[in-house]
Amino acid sequence: MIKKWWHDKVAYQIYPKSFYDSNGDGIGDIPGIIQKLDYLHELGVDILWLSPCYCSPLADEGYDVSDYYNIDPRFGTMNDMDQLIAESKKRGMYILMDLVVNHCSDEHEWFQKACEDPEGKYGNFFYLRDKKDKELPTNWRSYFGGSVWEDLPGTDKQYLHVFHKKQPDLNWENPELREEVYKNINWWLEKGISGFRIDAIINIKKALPFRNYEPDRDDGLSSIHNMLKEATGIGTFLGEMRDRTFQKYDAFTVGEVFNEKPEEIPDFIGENGYFSSMFDFNETVCGGSEKGWYDARQITPEEYKKCCFEAQAKIGTIGFLSNIIENHDEPRGVSHYIPEGDCTIKSKKMLAALNFMLRGIPFIYQGQELGMENVPFSSIDEVDDISTLDEYKTAINAGLSPEDALHAVAKYSRDNARTPMQWSAQPNASFTSGTPWLKLNPNYITINAEDQINDPHSVRSFYKQLIALRKNPDYKETIVYGTLEPVWEEQKNLMAYYRKGEKTLLIIGNYQNEEQEVYLDSSYKKILLNNDTILKQHDQHLCLSGYQVVILEL
Repeated sequence: MIKKWWHDKVAYQIYPKSFYDSNGDGIGDIPGIIQKLDYLHELGVDILWLSPCYCSPLADEGYDVSDYYNIDPRFGTMNDMDQLIAESKKRGMYILMDLVVNHCSDEHEWFQKACEDPEGKYGNFFYLRDKKDKELPTNWRSYFGGSVWEDLPGTDKQYLHVFHKKQPDLNWENPELREEVYKNINWWLEKGISGFRIDAIINIKKALPFRNYEPDRDDGLSSIHNMLKEATGIGTFLGEMRDRTFQKYDAFTVGEVFNEKPEEIPDFIGENGYFSSMFDFNETVCGGSEKGWYDARQITPEEYKKCCFEAQAKIGTIGFLSNIIENHDEPRGVSHYIPEGDCTIKSKKMLAALNFMLRGIPFIYQGQELGMENVPFSSIDEVDDISTLDEYKTAINAGLSPEDALHAVAKYSRDNARTPMQWSAQPNASFTSGTPWLKLNPNYITINAEDQINDPHSVRSFYKQLIALRKNPDYKETIVYGTLEPVWEEQKNLMAYYRKGEKTLLIIGNYQNEEQEVYLDSSYKKILLNNDTILKQHDQHLCLSGYQVVILEL
């Protein structure tokens, strides 16, 4: 494997709207990120991925871009962005932007011109179809519910949107559109950013010609995934994009990739892959239901272990996964992956170590390092996320009471991750001096950065230790490039694996409240990390307390 600058890095996702507000308007901003760079640098973070801060009407919280070349005034100015890039470089840190090019906003200039002249140049930047009386071009259901087709204002046509109706899909079959995308990517790379997280990219290739699929709900529509399963040839677009942009700048790219086929993995993240890395979503989709969130079930420790090991085995040493516990589209990981009632400082540390020591690039989402948890919702009126609102309607239509529907969707709501960052126990968690755009989790009084920074036993201090271990010259080669081999897979609620390279490390996590024993074939050399005060042992028998995790050098 050719070694790249990003292989040994640790990434941190910032959701700008909820990170830190510098001017008291209740919305996080780029100057706020600059003010917190030292916090991130001290933690040990290298790469900062910013969720979208381009101009946007925020129908989908910035994933509906109205101008790819400008910063939304809510978040600051382009001068602020230039300063963020410069200040990050001073600290040896790298900036990733979010690349949202499956769709744009209906307020983008391209779409406005398509409305004015659907037969002209910009009409072909989108998927437009003639409107027929009482008949849709296809019966596909959008990710946010309802048909993917919407009337094109002022015309007798309809346009395709696989997400929100204010997010018209861009027609990647059109080379002129692709040229505009590449031009923008190169513009940002010239400006000094180091790469991109690439949003919803699998959706850029549609199955042609368009057709209907078997309905899978009472609404008579069919999941968009049924169409995507039939789409072929996306590699032509992705390879062209890589060659025209990323490759020229040695940029780091991480793709939001779903449903890839095993034989395609080398094409996506191999030696000359379309991307540097792609996220592992194996765990996030486990327990899901085609009926909706209300029908989803809690992932078990055994399933979590199986999902992690399946993903690792699938990738092997072909390339690098980007490993996550949570992101802006998921509930808080500690609330999702730790059994209900067991969410403690100790179990949070266990989950952190089991994830962080996997082979791949570790991504931390803002507040994850503090062990931030899901927010309690008392009413659907408190919810901002459009996806949660749609899932609530789906649950109501399935016969759930309003109370049960709220309880069901609250577990998975994207708002759980979007509540403001908890900086201190002061009013509004010191996120803003104004009124926060989204309600805070009331537990900021006890879970916040100020309390944890100087506490050697805090969740944040444990993350800092994990990062330091990954960067330790004695172990870096093994942790970054070594193989991963599961062990004791049949032992219930125990997740353990070797990392083998220049050295041999053993990571063991007891994923339950009760003690568990394991037997080592040989004695260990030293304990590199332990979330308990002791490690009970008798000869080569180790007895792990509830939710204890240890990293051993053998």
